[in-house]
Amino acid sequence: MSADLPPRRDHVVAAVATTAEVLAHQELDADMLAPWEHRRLDRIRVPARRDDVVAARLLLRLCASRFTGRAPDAHELIQFCPECERYEHGRPSLRDSPRTGVSMSHAHGLVAAAAGPGPVGIDVEPSTRRPGPMSVLRRMLPEVDLEAAVVSQDPGPGLLRAWVRREALLKAGGAGLPLLEWEDPGRDATAAVASAAPVDVLPGIAVPGSR
Repeated sequence: MSADLPPRRDHVVAAVATTAEVLAHQELDADMLAPWEHRRLDRIRVPARRDDVVAARLLLRLCASRFTGRAPDAHELIQFCPECERYEHGRPSLRDSPRTGVSMSHAHGLVAAAAGPGPVGIDVEPSTRRPGPMSVLRRMLPEVDLEAAVVSQDPGPGLLRAWVRREALLKAGGAGLPLLEWEDPGRDATAAVASAAPVDVLPGIAVPGSR
């Protein structure tokens, strides 16, 4: 993760990393998490999953830092669910920078995060994952010809890319938003970001790309 990127307030900053990379990063520490985040972590009984959640929340703070120019520990993360009108779950945001859009994702030792102007959504999955079952795919990917995909030689990678695109759009809350999608072979990851703004991927964390 490069600390040399100057803030660009009209671009989204995105990153993909392994959980181990984030937890070992010199700018990041679990002490940055708020007490309510630690309470949520205490309820996660699987250590590897708990590490993924910690890493995703830390990586979100790093992306916010690169976007705003402030230190990672200067940002207070909150979550609010409008359906039940309760905090500590739901879409994330920054209390100190409410107009900054943020998003995070974690999956089996991989984490991703993004921060930028306006709504943004990010998703990451291991490239070897094969989404399913079919009932879930039909609900989540109505635009994909699943029957044709199933009989194709290797439908898995295409379905996975469609899955991460849809998840990114859902997190951003905008079905019509442009998408940036990429593969990170070094981490065996497939990722997508949904945002109306151009996207910069942090160098040294994911395959460099911009839109």
